[in-house]
Parts: sequence; C-alpha cells; structure tokens
Amino acid sequence: MLDFQRKERYDVSDLRAIMALLRSEQGCPWDREQDHRSIRKNFIEETYEAVEAIDKGDMTLLREELGDVLLQVVFHTQMEEETGVFTFDDVVTDLCQKLIIRHPHVFGEVEVKDSGEVLNNWETIKNQVKGTENFTETLKSVPAVFPALMRSEKIAHRAAKAGMRYPDVEGAFEDLENEVGELWESIEKGDRAHMEEELGDLLFSCTNVAEKLGLDAEQALSRSCDKFIARFEEVEQLAEKEGIRMETAELDTLNRLWKKAKEQLI
Repeated sequence: MLDFQRKERYDVSDLRAIMALLRSEQGCPWDREQDHRSIRKNFIEETYEAVEAIDKGDMTLLREELGDVLLQVVFHTQMEEETGVFTFDDVVTDLCQKLIIRHPHVFGEVEVKDSGEVLNNWETIKNQVKGTENFTETLKSVPAVFPALMRSEKIAHRAAKAGMRYPDVEGAFEDLENEVGELWESIEKGDRAHMEEELGDLLFSCTNVAEKLGLDAEQALSRSCDKFIARFEEVEQLAEKEGIRMETAELDTLNRLWKKAKEQLI
C-alpha cells in the first residue's frame, strides 16, 4: 500500500503527484507501459467528449470531461519529466508567454476596436513567432491530422486571407456545380481514381461555399447528421407500425416513409 494521503479536495500539484506515483515502480503496470503514441487516441477521444458536453449544455458532464482532458496533458507531460526533456511548469510557462505575447492590447500598448482586430493581430503575431515567411506555409501549417472537413475549412479560410477568394457566393457555387459535373463524368467513365479525386474536389468546393457564406461547414454537417438520425428513427418507427421490414422493403416504400417522417419532424 502506497503512503498516500486522501483528501476532500485536491489541486494540480496533487494531480501531478498521483500521475508520478502511477508511473512509478510502485504504481500501475498499465500506466508505466504507456508512451505518447499508445495513448494518442485517448487524447482525441477525451477532447471530443468534452466538446459533446459543451454541445449538450451539460456542465456536470463538462466538468468530468475537462478533467479527463487535463489527465491527458498531465500524463504526456509526466513522460517527458521522467526523461528530463521538459516539465509541466515548462508547458505552463510556454502557454503563459504565448497568451501575453498574443494579447498586446491587454499586456501592451496596442489598441483594438473589436474582436475582429484581436483575431487579426493573433494571426499576425502567431506567424511572426513561428517564422512563417509566405502564405503557403500558413496553409501547410494546418495539421494534417485534423478531420478532413475541418482541415479544408481552415485551408480555405487562410487562402481567402491571402487574396484567393471568390468575389461572391455565386462564384463559389458555380465552381461547386462544375465539380458535380466532373464527378459525374468520372463515374460515367468508370474511372475510380478520378472518382475519388473529383469527390474530394466537390467536398472542398462545399467548404468554399461555406467560407463565403460565413458558415461553419463542420457544424453544418454535424447538424445534418443529427437530423438524418432523427428522421431515420422516425422512418423505422413508421415502418414498424405498418409492419414493414426496412431491409427488404421496396425503395418507393422507404421514400414514402421518409417523406412522411420529414413532414412530421418539421
């Protein structure tokens, strides 16, 4: 049994001490075996779960999920403390310095009139600190591990800031329609390699339309997924009431149920 004092409340120093104990020879075999890559997916999953709590407006759940995200930060940091590469305090120091540098209107003499100028200053300072020399580098700096739609949004936004923007939404929509035609042409030819390429171009064009409309494509698609699930559930319930097996039903029957579900959920 470890000599560990239980408390009613703990702070960050306690969390770090617990993580160090778990990674020690007297601690947990599983925790000791982990490295950055083995728990990489955990970090992603915990972050998404925190976001889901925000979307639900569930503050009790958010409190729990933020703790899980913090655990990932402490876990990864503890691994590097053991090798002497960096410490938790190094991470905190870097973050504090970043916040101070990127808020010159708070910690310096810069004046801003609105949040738009704050964001512009943030990007300018970020590029200066990172030594970004051209617009291409800002596009390349968007992490490739981002979900593809999120990545395409950021790339389109940064390209627009560099001047490569549509004059109006009609131009963006015209290119989207062209991509639909090119995808269909590759389908008719049975050219699978080009199907994938053209489908990607079509999806990216959707991002450009969203950027021009000032909409969040990631959020729009997420809401469409929720809407589809709700309608599907309604279709399944309608089918059950009519004694219809969805998996063997005719397409016309399912389309009828789908239209009815849409009407009922408007």
